[in-house]
Amino acid sequence: MDDKRLESIMGKLLRTGVLISAGVVTAGGMVYLALNHGARVSYRNFAAGGPEMRTVSGIVHAAAHWNSEGLIQAGLILLILTPVARVAMAVAGFALERDRLYTVVSLAVLLILAFSLLHAI
Repeated sequence: MDDKRLESIMGKLLRTGVLISAGVVTAGGMVYLALNHGARVSYRNFAAGGPEMRTVSGIVHAAAHWNSEGLIQAGLILLILTPVARVAMAVAGFALERDRLYTVVSLAVLLILAFSLLHAI
């Protein structure tokens, strides 16, 4: 695999991830508006989502049942995972090119991202 092909694949991965994420968030917004179009919103008190929206499994479960908040959260998770997938693709691409230096650097970045994401929850 040459550098141009790897860059092309990574570019397509980023575009696809962002478009899918935007579609999921848009679907969640449309469901929310369809169900709450006449509701009055109070901006005095912030009400965070329920406990099911604080875990990835809860978000996936809610999104699978077309819960608007779950869909929006799932879209945001996809948006966060898009650059992580790009770094994982870089690790694989550089390994296939047998470029040890960039493989190790990309792997270090991927490990830092994974550690950060896992410990942020």
